[in-house]
Amino acid sequence: MLAALLASGVAQAATKSSKPAATKPKPAGTAPATLVVEPAAAAKRGPTAPQAVKLRQTTIDEAEANAVWNIRAALNIAALQCQFLPFLATVRTYNDILRHHSEELNQARLTLLDHFKRHDGAKYQTSFDQYTTRTYNSFSTIDAQLPFCEEAGVVGREVLSLRKGAFGKAALRLNPEMRTSLEPGVGLPKSLIIVDISPRALPEFGG
Repeated sequence: MLAALLASGVAQAATKSSKPAATKPKPAGTAPATLVVEPAAAAKRGPTAPQAVKLRQTTIDEAEANAVWNIRAALNIAALQCQFLPFLATVRTYNDILRHHSEELNQARLTLLDHFKRHDGAKYQTSFDQYTTRTYNSFSTIDAQLPFCEEAGVVGREVLSLRKGAFGKAALRLNPEMRTSLEPGVGLPKSLIIVDISPRALPEFGG
């Protein structure tokens, strides 16, 4: 009896579902519905390297001063952020560079001030301060901290070894290298030793 009731219920459900659904007549003159496709969500961007501050039209001396100021900023940031790697000696190196190349660093500052005077007139000091802040921030990184710290250690030692008066030309060459180290995924720091831990067959020991 229960089986018969269940079968009857299934049959009634099938009969009801077989009836075509009632449709409301479309009003005359109504345009057909348009399928609205929502734009796909923008793909999440991965970590990106901070960008260098771009100056307006520069002279040769101003471009050199900008490179010097960038290296100074990078090594200053390294002195603050890379102390967890004491063998790089970023603090001592930076302080030694400030003393050894003090004249060139000061000349770079004066040259950059002249650059902003030419472009911004009376607001030159504000422009220079903003430029300096942005330049320092452009070397602050978490995504590529290890490669950056290692490169800062290498660059800092090279700058310290330069004779006085040679910082500017070297900075033009070294600045792109510092920038490259900020790129996430450029590779593991050279100072890390990669150990092969794949299993190997042990030699047979005679009894």
